[in-house]
Parts: sequence; structure tokens; C-alpha cells
Amino acid sequence: MTHSSNTALIVIDVQNDFCPGGALAIEKGDEVVTPINAMMHEFENVVFTQDWHPGDHISFAINQPGSAPFETIELDYGEQTLWPSHCVMGSNGADFHPALDQTRCQMVVRKGFRSKVDSYSAFFENDHAKATGLHGYLTDRSITSLVMVGLATDYCVAWSAMDAARLGLDTTVVLSGCRAIDLDGSLARQIALMQQAGVKITEV
Repeated sequence: MTHSSNTALIVIDVQNDFCPGGALAIEKGDEVVTPINAMMHEFENVVFTQDWHPGDHISFAINQPGSAPFETIELDYGEQTLWPSHCVMGSNGADFHPALDQTRCQMVVRKGFRSKVDSYSAFFENDHAKATGLHGYLTDRSITSLVMVGLATDYCVAWSAMDAARLGLDTTVVLSGCRAIDLDGSLARQIALMQQAGVKITEV
């Protein structure tokens, strides 16, 4: 099936650090590569997102003395989960998975590059104030419908999908092209929140 020209495939953070052996490895994260590569040929419009952090990023547990990865702290923009240092700018961990077909990608949205605010969503940083520019890019191309895949289902995919729905974009998440961190039941919670926001959830 070939999708219409007003639909885009958004491939979220398929990077080495989120795959087995990476600094923030998601179980079987590398399994998304084959279905995503197959899907890309069905789309005229393909956008990748890339987590891209400075070493002093506020979300890294190492930068919060006395804290450990996966703890939650309060910041001025709300709750922030602390992570192992990952996807540091220019590092191998920040690179796209080597088997991911990059030849179909027309635009890469880098996020999380400001040291004082995290950015799960492809559209906004976690303060919901600073935009990444993706919405403007899609609007300029008359794209009104999105299909999302990538890593991780319950963090960057979910936040991106919910923001897309709030922006009025028809949004579908394809679970066969996603894998989750599932921190304390976060996958089930985020799927419910996505559905409440109007995001369509499909297996394939």
C-alpha cells in the first residue's frame, strides 16, 4: 500500500544507544529496523528524529548529584525521569542503527540539544514551549496525516504522537515498528493516554 502525498512516516530515535548494547538499551529495540525499512517504501514523505544531547544534559543522572538512573526529579517544567548518559552529540551511540535505511529520509529533526530541558516529543521540548520546527515543516508540505514508529513506544513515540494529535494531525502508531522501555507499567499507561488523545494504535 502506498500512502498519499499528505501522509508522512515519522521514524523516532532508531539510534544505537536505544538498541541492544547501547547506553539506554531497549529490549529487542533493534527488531524495529526490518519492519521500518519495509514500511518506508510505502511513503512519499519520511522524517527521522534523533536524540542529540550535550554531555551536561539535565536528564542525565550523572549530572544530578546523589541521583540514580530511572529516578524522577522535579524541574521547573515538571517531572523529569533521569537517564543513563545516552545519545551524546557526535557519539557512536547517537548514530542511527547501521541497518536502518537512511536513503528514504528527507528530514532529520534533532531534539534534546539544549542542556537545561529534555525533549521526548518530535514537536516540542518537555516545557511544551520551545518547538522543534517539525510542525512547520509538515505544514509547508501540506502533510496532515502521520504514521509513527520507533523507540521507545512509551516515551518519545507516545509524546510525539500525542502532540501530533493535539496539533490536529491524523496520527497512527504502528506497534510492530516500536519497542518500549516499560518502566513501572509505563507502556500500558501511555497507550491509554495516546488513545484518549485521539491517536490510533495498530499492530501493523
